Amino acid sequence: MATTLSSKTSLVGTWELLSREDRTSDGQRRVEPNLGSDPVAYLMYDATGHFAVQFMRRDRKAEAGASGGYDAYCGRYSVADGTVTQELIAALSPENVGKVVTRQFRIDGEELVISLEARSSDGEPVTRTLRWKRLA
Repeated sequence: MATTLSSKTSLVGTWELLSREDRTSDGQRRVEPNLGSDPVAYLMYDATGHFAVQFMRRDRKAEAGASGGYDAYCGRYSVADGTVTQELIAALSPENVGKVVTRQFRIDGEELVISLEARSSDGEPVTRTLRWKRLA
């Protein structure tokens, strides 16, 4: 049986996105239009408290422009009681620079699950669940 971990040392490593899913309170799935239903993404946490993440729409086209279908941010992180708090020091979207976000997480074996409350493209509240596979 896999051990569930939620400490800082358990986050350290490189993670590849397996799935990113938004669900409404009644369980309906919503697709975020900028990144689509199956984005490519990598997430890295280091032992000194720094992180970086990049997301790209899998079918991204040249006509999407410089940032269309792409998101990236990095900064510092801390862990407490099954949550990770991230301070965004740099971000592709200028309005995200300086933002502090806290997300619930758990690690089961080689899988990291992060969940957070978000809004769909039409403003509807959703629970976003990201599943990651440890690469290193």
